[in-house]
Amino acid sequence: MQGPCKPDHAVPGLTMGFGSDKRQSMLPRSTFVLALVLGMTTLLLANPPVHAQKSGTEIRKPKPSGPTIPRWVSIRAGEVNMRTGPGARYPIDWVLQQRRLPVEVVGEFENWRKVRARDDTIGWVHKSMLSGKRMASVAVARARILNGPNSKALVTAFVEEGVIVRLNGCEPAWCHVSINSHDVKGWIPHAALWGLHPGETIER
Repeated sequence: MQGPCKPDHAVPGLTMGFGSDKRQSMLPRSTFVLALVLGMTTLLLANPPVHAQKSGTEIRKPKPSGPTIPRWVSIRAGEVNMRTGPGARYPIDWVLQQRRLPVEVVGEFENWRKVRARDDTIGWVHKSMLSGKRMASVAVARARILNGPNSKALVTAFVEEGVIVRLNGCEPAWCHVSINSHDVKGWIPHAALWGLHPGETIER
């Protein structure tokens, strides 16, 4: 699994003649370091620290939209900014450059979602940049996609770590997945995927 500091690292995708699939890529915005310092200074001047008042110090808490937290979603756009806080005024920390990338929602505030990527990078993304479509990334060096939920089933394709697959349905131990760009579909062990909770089931 490539880290966020190596956006140019090439990772092979499908084998068996299926070619390569795009990967998660996150680019650090070093040019935003100065903006971060200036932005924090501006925020401190515009919003001085809240001191204890008669009614006590106000603490702003996330207001969940309704769905369970944590939960899984996927990236809707081809390029999504991850910010240091829940608002456009916060500096950009990372950029996700992979459409359909699975991420875990671990917090909410108004229209912003705090998400976690596979390498544990965490940042805030506007909800319009997220989709409810369930995707997953291959989490092992080389996985087999089989034509049935059985380790002895015939192999449909081999996929390498980081390949993004669509979750069509999951049993406790197996998931039915597809890669539409290569017309590949079949079953893969639940444990070989990142993008769902242990033992989670998804209705087909």
